[in-house]
Amino acid sequence: MVAFRREKYVPNGGPAGGDGGKGGSVILKVDEGLRTLMDFRYHRHFKAKNGGNGMIKGMYGRGAENLYVSVPEGTTVSDETTGEVLGDLLHEGDELVVAKGGRGGRGNIHFASPKNPAPEIAENGEPGVEKVLKLELKVLADVGLVGFPSVGKSTLLAAVTSAKPKVAAYHFTTLVPNLGMVRLDDGRDFVMADLPGLIEGASQGVGLGIQFLRHVERTRVLLHLIDMSGFDGRDAYDDFIKINQELKQYDESLLDRSQIVVASKMDLPTAAENLQTFKKKMKKQQILTVQPEILEISSVTRQGLQELLIKTVTLLDKTPVFPTLAQRVQTTEGKMYQFDGDKQSDFEITREPDATWVLSGDKLERLFKMTNFEHEESIMRFARQLRGMGVDDALRARGAKAGDHVRIGKFTFEFVD
Repeated sequence: MVAFRREKYVPNGGPAGGDGGKGGSVILKVDEGLRTLMDFRYHRHFKAKNGGNGMIKGMYGRGAENLYVSVPEGTTVSDETTGEVLGDLLHEGDELVVAKGGRGGRGNIHFASPKNPAPEIAENGEPGVEKVLKLELKVLADVGLVGFPSVGKSTLLAAVTSAKPKVAAYHFTTLVPNLGMVRLDDGRDFVMADLPGLIEGASQGVGLGIQFLRHVERTRVLLHLIDMSGFDGRDAYDDFIKINQELKQYDESLLDRSQIVVASKMDLPTAAENLQTFKKKMKKQQILTVQPEILEISSVTRQGLQELLIKTVTLLDKTPVFPTLAQRVQTTEGKMYQFDGDKQSDFEITREPDATWVLSGDKLERLFKMTNFEHEESIMRFARQLRGMGVDDALRARGAKAGDHVRIGKFTFEFVD
């Protein structure tokens, strides 16, 4: 605000315009009560409030409160425009500032000087940040069931947990991840995820592959189910190699996960013979550095299920938590996403077909938006700022002459040489 003290018996009042309040930031915060991103289907735009205006007698405007947006655990946040991963929100209370509020504009009390003791200069508030974000929810599970469609993943989950996944005799019955809690008699427990089936080319988006693979990032142990019945004419060892190749192409670190090969449907007639052939070929496999253990099960007859669960929970106890993609980015680059004013470009000059010079650039546009054009002194200050940035010299070097039109945003003025 531009204001001056006017008090009785105070002959030299001086400037007394207060600053504006700080604008609110938009912050994503984990709420353990949420399980999906469904709310964002209906509410897509979030805007924090502006700070209050400065007032007379040097009074500051009220700062705006931050806007908190609740997201479920396991949400990965990225910039829709650049694809940059901004953060990975995994635990209750995790926060990520995705749009920072601007500072309030300064009142004329800040611009007094010996040369200008009564300035009529005030700033507008700093413009806030606007972003378009992409939110992805990846399941938080200790154990992931992987394999080709119809190898018995959903049947196994239904047999060892209270989950009720859809089970049917056709491919891609599972369209979304299903979670179930496994509890052993000794009190140990873990979360198991039945993930959409994988086919060759999944790492390039074929079938439901990407929906499957992105969820594997968070699991610590993989139960690799392979159908030993051979009813579909498939080769068990070939399936094992193809799925691990897809894991490797999507993210090579996925091969570091502890893996148990689960020979499923062992109650069927040809399964035992196929298993012996599979074991002989597995002795020569080189795609995994550690030879995985092979366990036989039948989810229908419950053969081998107890042994599988005990082996799985024992493996979990000695398997560390693997860093997610966003955490690996943070480790590599040394920091998680944060706002950095140094990234702003000063200015750029282009020319329109009608011969108008157009000025753009983060820093220049920020100064323009913070200039209060209601006061002549503020306009002169903005002209000095442009000159100090080298805009005048750059325009002359490009051939600008007195009287040429120069535009910033929707504001057009004449160039004076």
